[in-house]
Amino acid sequence: MAAVFSTAVATPLSAQQTDTLPLPTATLPPVVVTVTRDAARSPLELPFAISATRPDSVRPGQRHLSLDETLFLLPGVTVANRNNPTQDPRISIRGFGARSAFGVRGVRVLRDGIPLTLPDGQTPVDYLDLASIGRIEVIRGSAAALYGNASGGVIDIQSSAPPTDPFAVQLRTWGDSGGVRRWLGSAGGTIGRVQYQGDVGHNETDGFRDYSNQRVTSGFGRVMTTVGTTDLALEVMGYDMPLAENPGALTAAELDTNRTMADPLSVSKEAGKAVRQGQIGLTATHTTGERQLTAMLYGGWRNLDNPLTFAIVKFGRVSYGGGVRSTMPMHLFGLAHRVSIGADVQRQDDDRQNFKNCNPPSATPAPGCSASVGGRGATTLDQRELVSGVGAYIRDELTLAPGYLMNVGVRADYVNFDVTDHFITADDPDDSGDRTLHAISPTVGIVARLNALTSLYANVATAFETPTTTELANRPDSSGGINPNLKPQYSTTYETGVKGLALGHVQYDVAAFATMVRDELIPFEVPDGQGRTFYRNAGRTHRYGAELGLSTVVGAFEGALSYSYSHFRFAQFQIDSITNYAGNRIPGIPLHQAEASLTWRHRSVFVTAEGEMFGRVYVDDQNDASAAGYHTMNLRMGGTTMFGQSWFSPVIGIQNVFDAHYVGSVSVNASGGKYYEPAPGRVIFAGLTLAVGR
Repeated sequence: MAAVFSTAVATPLSAQQTDTLPLPTATLPPVVVTVTRDAARSPLELPFAISATRPDSVRPGQRHLSLDETLFLLPGVTVANRNNPTQDPRISIRGFGARSAFGVRGVRVLRDGIPLTLPDGQTPVDYLDLASIGRIEVIRGSAAALYGNASGGVIDIQSSAPPTDPFAVQLRTWGDSGGVRRWLGSAGGTIGRVQYQGDVGHNETDGFRDYSNQRVTSGFGRVMTTVGTTDLALEVMGYDMPLAENPGALTAAELDTNRTMADPLSVSKEAGKAVRQGQIGLTATHTTGERQLTAMLYGGWRNLDNPLTFAIVKFGRVSYGGGVRSTMPMHLFGLAHRVSIGADVQRQDDDRQNFKNCNPPSATPAPGCSASVGGRGATTLDQRELVSGVGAYIRDELTLAPGYLMNVGVRADYVNFDVTDHFITADDPDDSGDRTLHAISPTVGIVARLNALTSLYANVATAFETPTTTELANRPDSSGGINPNLKPQYSTTYETGVKGLALGHVQYDVAAFATMVRDELIPFEVPDGQGRTFYRNAGRTHRYGAELGLSTVVGAFEGALSYSYSHFRFAQFQIDSITNYAGNRIPGIPLHQAEASLTWRHRSVFVTAEGEMFGRVYVDDQNDASAAGYHTMNLRMGGTTMFGQSWFSPVIGIQNVFDAHYVGSVSVNASGGKYYEPAPGRVIFAGLTLAVGR
């Protein structure tokens, strides 16, 4: 059987290739990964837990609405869909990112190798175009030695290949019983050495909860060519969301009474978000034999108007950066080496203003609201936040003996936060200041090829994570500037695993790890904070886990299974002389998580069934409250070609077939018991794709 090697899922292919290691001649699955910032390598040759998947190929008929659908079936990866138009899904890898109150934290996210993660570690993924994704590579473990800050895991989202015809066009539409309407038009082609692709999509969502409307228009474009032995790629993304309402999280009583209701305070304060964002990136890869030189430049902007329950936040952001990497073979001390050396530079410039939220209007205005316009009252914060990140790294892959490889690497990073306070009064002194946070992040790993289709590996890796600008700016005493007491978190992970192909058609990946974290960043809210999230450091946390990925193709059936065990606890966490959370579970992550899919194909028709099981999730550090575990099932069927025509592809399906009522995401340590963000019940959907060319 020929299949793509993946740690979680497999895509059938018709070609095979010969193993590049000096082992007896054998055919191996033709998969390589590049997320390790090296020349393309087989996952069997790398001493890390790495997943590679092609979402639509393995599980056809996806709607491309959220990353929880796209990242399904990846062991160790938890994606909590908040079902809130103003907030990104909460993505965590082995617990990194679980603390996020909004956006993505602790996990490095890239698009075609270009960072979407900012130098302070936050990643807005709302503008990420999901319809053009062809492949995803994930490092399911600490990767600071490669990527620096906020690299508890790495997700590299790669675009699909452009059509082979000179011109191809596709029109797609989706609709469902939950109030989602989606239209997408895409075009692309190949003309000589030039490949191009692009799409424009528009989403309208009424939302299954009250006060959760959204309107979004997004676009993506990419042009690639080859000049001599140099590959060039230019990529652009654009995003316009003029309307997104924030229904907020609910208390347990509200959830039991009416799971579709919105938080009353969020409604009265007209909480929501309007965003415009764009990004452009240019990459060049020059290859000479086994030597490779890669360089990239990128830049972007983001304008945000964000009414919250405690304030109205407005900022304009400009970010840019670049990187260079060289990979070369060499022989030293009688051993074969492949060395990668690189450096990254990033800069983020935020102009942030906070205003008093004066909604709803009152006959007797509250202080600071007498001259409010459109709910925007007096200025409470006005500062410029500059973040600069510089990192340099080196990685060496040594062939110790036939079938035995060692990877060693180290990276040095400096992240500087510089705040200039523009809001200075007699009662609010100058809060300007700066902090430089730095780390040295080493890693070492070894892999042994037990046979042509089996690898045993072990590694020790480190990671560090700085607070983001928002986390540093949200100070419990309400002052501006930088929180001087909030520290970065540092972690060390010990991991071992085995991966390969068994019985001729079962691909597997088994991994076990232990991660020790110092000064873990923990979110919390105060009773009178009106939903504002602050951060503090826990002393130490211990995370022990195991992961399993299985996939197979048998005749017309293709199946996959992933399972994650996450025993994450506070080892030292003393709040005051009385309160001690040592021994408690870290909130936001289930102890058990399992996902499975089965697809049946007959000619051009497919039927896909998916199921997921999540254990109970604690919602606070005290472990006094939790969201119940749940299991759901999805079904869909359709055709890649119908009636003998390749341009007609319908899909119909049911999400949450048994109409389970469950909590899709939680707001960790929220005040007032507002922990719970419910997921929709049964949703029936249909889609149609019309295409010309291929």
